[in-house]
Amino acid sequence: MLTLDSAADVMTRVGRAMSDRTRARMLTRLLDGGMHPADLARELDLTKQNVSNHLACLRGCGLVVAEPRGRQTFYEVVDPHLGAAIRELLRVTLAVADNEPCCDASCTVAGCCERTA
Repeated sequence: MLTLDSAADVMTRVGRAMSDRTRARMLTRLLDGGMHPADLARELDLTKQNVSNHLACLRGCGLVVAEPRGRQTFYEVVDPHLGAAIRELLRVTLAVADNEPCCDASCTVAGCCERTA
């Protein structure tokens, strides 16, 4: 069971991992499926060293796992629940953005959908 302190530790780890734009881009991309670092570097137009450093941070924060596959390593989001939580966070972020309509057609949050642009 999470205590107040252990919950704060978890949130701090996640916040640290996502506070960097490059790590946020990498993590968002990994939501669509795992990748090898070289492919991630190519797709996001980053250096392999940069990707390696950020993946080490994401691993250290407990958000991604590395799976050896032959001579290469495959990285993916550690748990499907984390992927679902990040997707929901993105929905919430979009829902509260100025001048953006709520992205949830069945929204029941008080005061959300009554806003005017």
